[in-house]
Amino acid sequence: MVTTSGADEIRAAGRLTGDALAGVVSVVRDTHEAIADRVFRAVGPVGWPVRAAHGVIAGGVYAIVRGAHAVLPRMIGAAAGRAWRAEQAPLSVHLAGRSGLAVVNGVWGDMLSGRHPDLATPMAVRSRGEDVPLTTGALRQAFPAATGRIVVFVHGLCETEEYWSLSARRHHGTARLTLGSRLRRDLGYTPVYLRYNSGLHVSDNGLRLSSLLTELVDHWPVAVDRLTLIGHSMGGLVIRSAGQQGADSGQRWVPAVRHVVCLGTPHLGAPLARGVHATARLLARFPESRPIGRVLSSRSAGVQDLGYGALVEQDWRDVDPAAPPRDVCTDVPFLPHAEHYFIGATLTRRPDGPLAGVLGDLLVPYASAAGRGERRYLPFAAGHGRHLGGMHHFDLLNHPAVHDQVAAWLAAEPRPAD
Repeated sequence: MVTTSGADEIRAAGRLTGDALAGVVSVVRDTHEAIADRVFRAVGPVGWPVRAAHGVIAGGVYAIVRGAHAVLPRMIGAAAGRAWRAEQAPLSVHLAGRSGLAVVNGVWGDMLSGRHPDLATPMAVRSRGEDVPLTTGALRQAFPAATGRIVVFVHGLCETEEYWSLSARRHHGTARLTLGSRLRRDLGYTPVYLRYNSGLHVSDNGLRLSSLLTELVDHWPVAVDRLTLIGHSMGGLVIRSAGQQGADSGQRWVPAVRHVVCLGTPHLGAPLARGVHATARLLARFPESRPIGRVLSSRSAGVQDLGYGALVEQDWRDVDPAAPPRDVCTDVPFLPHAEHYFIGATLTRRPDGPLAGVLGDLLVPYASAAGRGERRYLPFAAGHGRHLGGMHHFDLLNHPAVHDQVAAWLAAEPRPAD
C-alpha cells in the first residue's frame, strides 16, 4: 500500500491550487474576450484599431496574472514541502484536511488521479484513522475481536468513513454509537469501514471494491460466515457495481454476501446531477457564459454517473458528455443469493405527495432510492424497503430508525448460499 507523506500532500496541494487559480483567471479572461468581441462586432470596422490594441494589452495582462496565480501557489507548496518535517502528520490526518480532500476527490477525483495522485484517495479499509493493509497480520491487529460476520460500510460522494458517525451525539447521546457498533453489539458483526476516491467512475470503484473484498475475505483472521454490504448514496451504486463485476469474474467473496442494504442510493439517478449537466449545456450555447459552462463540465466522472445511476462501463463508455441527458443505463441484476434492501427518506412526512417528488431527501427522490421508474424497476422484495419521512439525505447515515430497521432485516435468517 502506497503511503503519501505530508510533504508530498502539501506540494500537490500547491500544484492543485495553482491550477485552480489559473483556471479562474482563464474563465475571467475568456468571459472578458467574449463580451469584448460582441461589443466590437456591434461597433464594426471603425473599432478595429481599438480592438487590436485591446487584444494585445488584455492578452498580455491576463497572461501575466494567470502565470502568477499558477506559479505562486506552486512555489509556496514546494517551499512548505521542503520545510515539512518527517515526523509531522500528513494533511489527511487532520479533520479539516480529511474533509477537504474528500470534497476535492468527489468533485475532481478522476482529474486528481491523473494529475495530482498524491491527493487522490486510494480505496482502503480504515481503522483508527489509518489505512489497514490487507494482510492477515494487519487485519488481526486492526480487528482483534474479528468475527465470522463482516459488515462493510461504503460511504457516498464527497464523504469519508467518519460520516457514519454523523450526529451521533444528537441522535444517541454519545459520539460512539453508530450503525456499525449497533450491529456489532446486537448481531455479532464486525464493522469494516472503507474510504475511497468518490470522483472516479462508479464502475471503476466497483472494480476496486470487488478486488478489495476478495483480499479482505481471503485474509480475514477467522473464517467468514457471512458478508453484509451497506452503502450510503453513491456507496450503494458502488456496491451493486462490485457485485455485478465480481459475479461476472467469479470472485470468491461474492457467494459470502447475504445482505445488501442501500441507504438513500440514487438507483435511477439524482435530479441535481442532471440539472448541473443541463445547465452546463445551456451555458455552452452563449460565448459569454461558455467559460462557466466548461467549469461545470469539468465535474468528476463520479458526479456524472449520478445523473442516472450508471453502474458499469457500458453505461458511460460511448455516451457523449455534451449530449442532452438521457437514461441509457443497463439493468444490473441483484445478486441471486443475497437479500437486497433499501431505505429512502423525504423531507415531507409522506413519500407520494407532489412536494415529496420535487424535494425528495434534498438530493435523492424517494422513487430513485426505491428503484421505481418507468424504464427501470429494481426488484426489491416485499418488505425489503422502508420510507422515513421528515428526514434529509444525511440523516440516513446514523439515525435510530435506520439502526432499528437494518438490525431487524439482518436479524432475519438469510437465504442459504447456493
